[in-house]
Amino acid sequence: MTPQEIQAALEAIIYAADEPATLDQIAKALGVEKAEARTALDLLVANYQTDDRGIEVRKVAGGWKFYTKAQHHDVVRKFIKSLQPPLRLTMPALETLAVIAYKQPATIPEINEIRGVNVGGVIKTLLEKRLITTAGRKEVIGRPILYRTSKQFLMRFGLFDLDELPSLKEFEALAQAALGDDTGIALTEPEDSTVAPPASIEAGTGTEATSVPDDPIEADLAAASAELHNADADNSESTSPEADGARAAAASAGKGSSEPGS
Repeated sequence: MTPQEIQAALEAIIYAADEPATLDQIAKALGVEKAEARTALDLLVANYQTDDRGIEVRKVAGGWKFYTKAQHHDVVRKFIKSLQPPLRLTMPALETLAVIAYKQPATIPEINEIRGVNVGGVIKTLLEKRLITTAGRKEVIGRPILYRTSKQFLMRFGLFDLDELPSLKEFEALAQAALGDDTGIALTEPEDSTVAPPASIEAGTGTEATSVPDDPIEADLAAASAELHNADADNSESTSPEADGARAAAASAGKGSSEPGS
């Protein structure tokens, strides 16, 4: 293949790919060495950097993918919003996503402790939107599920890998820009405002799975629901000695008052 043919084929591959095309995939498809494929990629990226182009080839999530340029985001956003409702996340969901992104892998008790509220509902939302996924279980008592960001997270925020995460101060601004400014911030989200339970409440199911596949949302939601159900069961069954004593005293007082001559 001539250099021009390689450029044309490379452009077609990246355009047709649903997921970011990796260097290995590109080299194999073109039938060339990785070094030659990388040279062709660099040339293609440079060609799309000119001002007369509305899109660019960007490194993201371990590969290369076409993206619209920043100066055209307002126009593209208006167009997309006319086609389908935008992805909406509440501020609690964005905050929880930030905790997972910077602390990952993290368990629900760890996230609860940082945020000061129960995040079970928010975790379920983030799983459904494929922004996070499960990452096995932590080797501690109860073996709680670990959560980490997904490939969809990298694609949504235009990151090549987690090393490109911005500072915590910049995270909210980036999130709003990527999700459609303030139109991407929902007003409500199911979240328990009570103080987060201690880590010992988060008892896992005790299964032997040490890792969970990256993408199957059905498995993620099932595991998360089971874990939250176990935590609720533990809460309902646990009673303090003071409460037991109060009930016993009340029962004794009631019995005494019903006896003749009392």
